[in-house]
Amino acid sequence: MYLLRNKMCGKVLTVMDSYFGLCCFSRHPSRVWEFYQYRRELTLNAPPSAAHRAIAECEARLSRQGRSLVVITQNIDELHQRAGSRHVLEVHGNLFQTRCLSCGDVEINHKSPICPSLEGKGSPDPDAPDALIPVKDLPRCDEKGCDGLLRPHVVWFGETLDSQILTKVEKELETCDLCLVVGTSSVVYPAAMFGPQVAARGVPVAEFNTKTTANTPQFHFLVN
Repeated sequence: MYLLRNKMCGKVLTVMDSYFGLCCFSRHPSRVWEFYQYRRELTLNAPPSAAHRAIAECEARLSRQGRSLVVITQNIDELHQRAGSRHVLEVHGNLFQTRCLSCGDVEINHKSPICPSLEGKGSPDPDAPDALIPVKDLPRCDEKGCDGLLRPHVVWFGETLDSQILTKVEKELETCDLCLVVGTSSVVYPAAMFGPQVAARGVPVAEFNTKTTANTPQFHFLVN
């Protein structure tokens, strides 16, 4: 969580709230799209890490044995898929999908830039001035007769998670025979309770992390 603050929507919000809320998007769509455009470009050029590749290799190995591995992730960057993981449940959405505010259509979108007006826009500095791009020039829906404003298909603060994804997640948590908790602070809910939920069934849970978390005592193994 960044400490810097902005006044928006009639109250003081953290920087993360400022870019990750429907309230901000409604009032400052250019600012929010600049933020995501910059991060889309970074992610498109970022290679999967050794951890991403190891998880994908583990899935491939288990598949050859007739077993399965499902990745349940809070990340929105598609790096698991690019590393080779085939079964990925994204509980917070996907940076490379868009959703129309008018018709609700969800589409995969890897355009670079996502629209001409956003080329070269965005900055890692939260104090950088907005480009103030007109709404008509921001990403628009391609569905026939729509032309609605698109938003990133990610979960923002105050929004509920996709119920269909959560149903699939719940099924995996109830049936898995091993759980690996990898690289998470275990402070964002409901994902923070996925590992403990599996451990409560008596199933082995191994945590791979740089430091212990509040959930560590509930797990069988810790690797750091």
